Amino acid sequence: MPTATASQTIGPYWHLMEDPSWADLTRFGAAGEKITLTGAVLDGDGKPCADACVEIWQPDPPASDSFPGFGRSNTDSAGVYRFTTVKPGPVPARGNAQQAPHIAICVLSRGLMRGLVTRAYFEGDRLNDTDPLLMSIEEPARRATLIARPAGSGTWRMDVRLQGEGETVFLDV
Repeated sequence: MPTATASQTIGPYWHLMEDPSWADLTRFGAAGEKITLTGAVLDGDGKPCADACVEIWQPDPPASDSFPGFGRSNTDSAGVYRFTTVKPGPVPARGNAQQAPHIAICVLSRGLMRGLVTRAYFEGDRLNDTDPLLMSIEEPARRATLIARPAGSGTWRMDVRLQGEGETVFLDV
């Protein structure tokens, strides 16, 4: 009978966070509207998680030689992550519906045995009002935890609260 092995909260790839180029999804010359997605990862008491890993994936634009569609960033002493990427467009949903432009986010950190997955939607996008996932969240205050807000020219901010009051909505994937 096989022997169970110990779980790791992030695995053997922690060193990839130390290379800041992984947080720049435009590093290979991606075309499109360049944006910065930033925010803080906060614990249940609202204190920064200074040793978290944040990963993002984008369904749009499609991954290519010039756009990897995936990035990874560590958080600094204030719990802040930062990505340079291309602003996504809408993507198909079931039937004739469209998903609003969004970026998938996964947070890995000490004490989490599985990454916590959420999404960042963009405040003011017309498709937010009909996005199937956003509309499945009945409470407006909970839905608002998935909305990135403008924070300067070309910069969007979305904080991720791991638990407690104002906890970010996480997806069961």
